[in-house]
Amino acid sequence: MHKTLKELAEFVQGEVVGDASIIITGANGIKESEPGDITFLSNSKYFTLLNSTSASAVITSRESFKTDKPLIRTDNPSLAFAKIISLVKADTISHPKGIHPSAILGKNVTLGENISLGAHAVIEDNACVGDNSIIYPGVFIGKKVNIGSNVLIYPNVSIREESVIGNNVIIHSGTVIGSDGFGFVSIEGKHHKIPQVGIVEIGDDVEIGANVTIDRARFGKTVIGAGTKIDNLVQIAHNVVIGKNCLIVAQVGISGSTTIGDNVILAGQVGLVGHIKVGDNTVVTAQSGVSKSIPSNAVFSGSPARPNMENQRSLACISSLPKILNLVKELKKRIEGLEQKLAG
Repeated sequence: MHKTLKELAEFVQGEVVGDASIIITGANGIKESEPGDITFLSNSKYFTLLNSTSASAVITSRESFKTDKPLIRTDNPSLAFAKIISLVKADTISHPKGIHPSAILGKNVTLGENISLGAHAVIEDNACVGDNSIIYPGVFIGKKVNIGSNVLIYPNVSIREESVIGNNVIIHSGTVIGSDGFGFVSIEGKHHKIPQVGIVEIGDDVEIGANVTIDRARFGKTVIGAGTKIDNLVQIAHNVVIGKNCLIVAQVGISGSTTIGDNVILAGQVGLVGHIKVGDNTVVTAQSGVSKSIPSNAVFSGSPARPNMENQRSLACISSLPKILNLVKELKKRIEGLEQKLAG
């Protein structure tokens, strides 16, 4: 990247304060930046870093800051910085181009225009890949899989038969989509496998992290709604339905046939039992265990999960237990003393 501050301000629809002609060659964090970099400040409590950073310019909110640093004022500094990072990334990352001679294509495979297939990628019979999609080396795409346009699939991803992937989806390395759901029936101490004959359907604009597993439905569909973002090491079981624009953070486990509404946040290591519902716009905090359905527009925490304020009050009581125990011991001694006096 080699842009003037004015050009970057126009790119992010911001307002320049200071020298608009300075040249920006990179982007970095406010502590890590060097001369030539642009950085951002999204929280005013870090204002002291504004004058100490080595960055040549800083993206801030619209509020006024007293500083000699050239600024770009924006409505959302974090989003503006993300857009600028995309410019830097475009200069540094080169995806595979063309179809590698070692890629293996089955019968009746349909490839859109401007497709990239890396070395040893496998696409089985009757699969379809949309325009401008990039398939990295070592990816397996099963029979009758349908992949949309502008999809980016990193190395060693497995997408099993009949899965449906929408447009503008990103899937990171090691993820498995469409593996069998964990379904068994136990008879006389033996576990007999229940066939899993459904599919997985991934909506548009979804991003799936590394080493995520999304199981196919027993019947019907396991669904990930459009715009949802899934972190690394997440397990999503059969027949789970996740709504639109959700954030599913690392090491979350969602049991079978659970339904997650739109705009839900499940923080790290949250676990959910099967056959429950989580309402729209709800947040479940880290390491919570959800054993019952949760309403919309709520914040839940703890294990078992309950409304956050209720859980915080319970935790406060638990932290007071040592003091309460000492008080009980002291009162017990006093009562014993009074009883001895009354007996005398």
